[in-house]
Amino acid sequence: MKVSRNVRLLIHILESFLTTWALMKAARLEPGNILTGVFFLLSFFLYRRIHHRIKDMPFMRSLPAARNALILSLLFSLMYMLVDGHHYIEQLTSRLYQGIILLSVFAGFTILFYELLLFLYSYSCNREMLHYYLFENDHTGRLFSCRFPHLTTTVNFLQELYRRKTGLCSFFLCLLCWLPYFLYQYPGIMTPDSINQYEQILGLVPYSNHHPLAHTLTIKFFYRIGLLFTNNKVIAISFYTFAQMCFLAFAAAYLIRTLKQFRVRSLILFLITLFYALVPYHAVFSVTIWKDIPFAGAVLIFSCCLLRISRQITIRELVTFTLSGLMLCLFRSNGWYGFLFALPFLLIYYRKKALKLYPCLAVIVLTSAVIKYPVMNAAHVIQPDFIESCSIPAQQIAAVICNDREIAPEELDLIEHVVDLTYIKELYNPTYADNIKELVRAGDQSYLTSHKSEFLSLYLRLFAAYPGDYIQAYVNQTYGYWYPDSFYLVAEAEGVSATQFGVSHTPLIGGPFVVKGKEIAIKMGSMVPIYSLLWSMGVIFWAMLFSISNAFVRKEKAKLVYYLPSFALYLTVMIATPVATEFRYVYFMVFSLPFYLMTAVLEMSEH
Repeated sequence: MKVSRNVRLLIHILESFLTTWALMKAARLEPGNILTGVFFLLSFFLYRRIHHRIKDMPFMRSLPAARNALILSLLFSLMYMLVDGHHYIEQLTSRLYQGIILLSVFAGFTILFYELLLFLYSYSCNREMLHYYLFENDHTGRLFSCRFPHLTTTVNFLQELYRRKTGLCSFFLCLLCWLPYFLYQYPGIMTPDSINQYEQILGLVPYSNHHPLAHTLTIKFFYRIGLLFTNNKVIAISFYTFAQMCFLAFAAAYLIRTLKQFRVRSLILFLITLFYALVPYHAVFSVTIWKDIPFAGAVLIFSCCLLRISRQITIRELVTFTLSGLMLCLFRSNGWYGFLFALPFLLIYYRKKALKLYPCLAVIVLTSAVIKYPVMNAAHVIQPDFIESCSIPAQQIAAVICNDREIAPEELDLIEHVVDLTYIKELYNPTYADNIKELVRAGDQSYLTSHKSEFLSLYLRLFAAYPGDYIQAYVNQTYGYWYPDSFYLVAEAEGVSATQFGVSHTPLIGGPFVVKGKEIAIKMGSMVPIYSLLWSMGVIFWAMLFSISNAFVRKEKAKLVYYLPSFALYLTVMIATPVATEFRYVYFMVFSLPFYLMTAVLEMSEH
């Protein structure tokens, strides 16, 4: 239906007014603040610009673009206000006024992100423009021109070297930029989790799959090699740390080489390399002995294999696909469940290539299952207890109790068979489940495991009775992974946690300049606008979701399979996370950010 110019003008004025209201509340501004006028003018001219841009683009007026923009904008507005909404009405007592404010702000956010998404789609779906700016044509692939004659030869040589050996250059550039962190944190950052794995390696405590056995044995492998050559525990640990750095750099280089197969311009590849080489948390994590770090590399490599297989299948790709799939399943507990979730979709999608890919998937599943169950059972490896996987249900039930809701005597008796409720209000932390888990462990957890059906019924009954408490508890427990304005200090760990087993922080470089430089590099993530977006788990989740929605708008639903591993793993975090804001739990998603964005705009062709 054609809308007159005057009606369109009034619509843009109303949209800008509601957007201004939403931004005013989100920024905690008073209505008379001059910035509200700035917000209004910016919104008005932005919406006019968007309208004029997309009116001549038929594909932007199609159902997929409008539908996906609307769904995402509604979802974002809802999830944003679940966390932030109570601030908008905290000074109001009237339910009517509260409702008007919340509806107006919700409408303002929805309009804002709907228009912005259409604007972004107008670029991400403009294949001609993308081809010109992002992909190689018939030029030399130079990164930039040098205007200094005496440097021209050197610069041209380096550019030609990068063009010819893109993956290798990216690999060594990452290692070079991470090297100062390795020397400063030598032999590596070891938190209490790392120390527990080290104790297992030394045989001081039994092997446990709470920290995946495959990762512990990998550390042990390189540790033994280090001891073989040096007989020094500190140096031996550094062997693993350096191997982890190389693996992470290899994963980044593997992505670069994958994108080069799709003729992405050298400048874009170089900028992606800088994302890995220069953003400080990659450097810090590369020398941190956590299972999450090699796991993130494995997820990226596995996803890249899916992308490469779309073009052609070689022995090298199949081997890499299989090994990265095994790491995905064995280096984090949720990796196994994420892979099983994705498996049916992979089987369906690759049914035409079943002869080559099905054996690889079978090897991944069967090998992982054999190692995780009969092998570990035979080796008496301790498995994580039941409550470890029940963080969110435990938090939700605890929230109902702490809110003094009415609970039937028989239901309360069932709970008290497991835990002592005397101190539950003191121990309950809405964003941290470990306190409640430890309370269960201090009680009778065996009663819980032997009466799972009764507790499931209790969980469902309390949900039916107090859905608001359950929803609020879930929001409190997970918001850091989807709310884009949650601050979390990333990569602040340093040195080696206290231990008497011969390993300690032994920096090879130091001094005020090094210490202060590292501190500034980390703190910049919470200080510099735009750059700080790279430090937000919530922002990166929405970037992944935008990339997925872009596949629908571009009518490239086949691309959904490339996002499947990450999305499946993200769901496992949302189902069982014990902490509301823990960057390393979704580091796989952060590490794969360039993969999401570039895959969204690649031109795919089956071979």
